[in-house]
Amino acid sequence: MRPTAESGVWLDLHEIKNIKVEAGWIRKISPRSTIDWFNVGESIGLYPKGLNPDGTGSGYPEQLKSKGVALLGATKKWGTNTKLQVWNQYVENVFNTAFLQIDHTQPLKKGHKWILGAQITHQNALEEGGNVIATQTYFTKDGQSNVISTQTGWERGHWRALAAYTHITADGRFLSPREWGREPFYTFMPRERLEGSGNSHSVTARVQWNNPAKRLKVEAAYGHFYLPDITEVQWNKYAFPAFNQFNFDVRYAFSGMLEGLRVQVLYVGKGLLGNVYGNEKYVINKVVVPHAVINVTYSFQANSPPL
Repeated sequence: MRPTAESGVWLDLHEIKNIKVEAGWIRKISPRSTIDWFNVGESIGLYPKGLNPDGTGSGYPEQLKSKGVALLGATKKWGTNTKLQVWNQYVENVFNTAFLQIDHTQPLKKGHKWILGAQITHQNALEEGGNVIATQTYFTKDGQSNVISTQTGWERGHWRALAAYTHITADGRFLSPREWGREPFYTFMPRERLEGSGNSHSVTARVQWNNPAKRLKVEAAYGHFYLPDITEVQWNKYAFPAFNQFNFDVRYAFSGMLEGLRVQVLYVGKGLLGNVYGNEKYVINKVVVPHAVINVTYSFQANSPPL
């Protein structure tokens, strides 16, 4: 499955010690699993559009106007154990997302380490949210959302164990075009999304084993995702029931003559937690869907990290 590609300009600045500043402007996007290029507004809505907060079908596909996406970020490091990131994503005429993340690793005795992390995300609509017609806009006029995500864990040698929690408040739905890629939260698991939800809670636990020398990474993860009831569409854009999920992910990066070749084997199992009121349309192809995926990619970039 081909990842998302972007067309634009990007700038990295390293003029200040221990601070990295990045800025960019994206004018066209080729969403994941596609081969075509779209203007920013056109790229939103290629995948399922969901429901408006009043329960009517969203009408924003092919109706949004945006000149592009401006990104600005700064990363500050304190020694080797603490890192702060501040980002802002400005989707012209549609919405703005501000994001802050701080990560700290506390060394303990005998090679053990304590991992801590926290994130805060705030979104707000710009202008009319993409279209002056309320039924065809992406982000409700004057709408907003707020997200808190935290993480703690342990690390020693090649092993790491993590627990994470994410809460999207009842201020509004967290919205991020699914065509553009993954979510940044600590609770993120492949084939899982919180996007489109508000007033939701998520808890995950994962164990990772990573051996860069052998270019192998293995992860087992389990999570509970407590989305609002499927009838509460003001906080549940896709009327998706609460669910649990188990992932088993194995990745290997080849070396030598096959340098750049990477293989991923992913197993995903989802279970139903929420009430679907006997209507199977909220279950079919949504939950109770075990499946396995094999991804093979090849990169021409020289000296890229193995994992």
